Amino acid sequence: MSENKYPTIEIEGKNTPWDPAHTRRVQEHPCFSEKASHHFGRMHLAVAPKCNIQCNYCIRKFDCVNECRPGVTSQVLTPQEALTRVNEVLEKLHYIKVVAVAGPGEPLFNEETFETFSLIKEAHPHMMLCISSNGLLLPDKIDLLEELGVGNVTVTLNAVDPEIGAKIYEYVTYKGKKYTGLEAGKIMLDHQLRGIEEAVKRKMVVKINTVFIPTINDHHVIEVAKAIKKMGVYIQNLMPLIPQYRFVHLSSPTPVEMMNVQDNLSEVMRQMTHCRHCRSDAIGILGHDVQECFDKMEQEKKFSGLRGKPRLI
Repeated sequence: MSENKYPTIEIEGKNTPWDPAHTRRVQEHPCFSEKASHHFGRMHLAVAPKCNIQCNYCIRKFDCVNECRPGVTSQVLTPQEALTRVNEVLEKLHYIKVVAVAGPGEPLFNEETFETFSLIKEAHPHMMLCISSNGLLLPDKIDLLEELGVGNVTVTLNAVDPEIGAKIYEYVTYKGKKYTGLEAGKIMLDHQLRGIEEAVKRKMVVKINTVFIPTINDHHVIEVAKAIKKMGVYIQNLMPLIPQYRFVHLSSPTPVEMMNVQDNLSEVMRQMTHCRHCRSDAIGILGHDVQECFDKMEQEKKFSGLRGKPRLI
């Protein structure tokens, strides 16, 4: 019988065994395992509206119901409202295995993120906790994430060359100072790489989102894959550009282009090919979200609470 009874991950050419906790973070997380995406669900809590950077492809919306992409939500929740939503969802959807904060801004730039995780950890200690970040504050907040039990981390890393990063980020704000151009690209990359390294060191399961931006980083995504492979990242998710904001003039890559690039990347790094570009308030199985049902339930509760109250004239 093999000594290695659990899956392994290659870090710097060495196969490192995973324990049962690591295995569960992959096998029951729909974004880290395509097989899991058919059986298990996740819910995103939109408690983080503020952002500390501006990407040239990003427009955030806080009252949006007709778009399915990162950065949008029908409403921003308080931590207590988020806990109430989790309680309601888990009562009805027993296949939910992951609770995450993925925006609509930068989760690590909002204290509400950590308060929310603390409430969820206390009320539902069995739930897997997940965060999606731009990575700028990851080195600063990694200890707190570990303390709160966040085991799955996604970082959006679009370049490992600061000159390319400078074309992607309009500005970066860190500790009250605003950076632009190459300076922004350098500080962003430095913090992202240090944060990813620390997350892997703490045995968090790390996924890298890379936005495929024609004419900007299309020739460079393979270098991203090579770099994160060496760092011990578990999986990479190549996402097609949604042309908007300063990149509205660019074309989104075609499905064939995406498939060809993913095939090339897969020779270097494990690829996620089942992404559905989830909203910041997504609930359910990937591709079969049901958050609107819970939004309607909340609206009905608020409406029923007004019944019987005197009208102001």
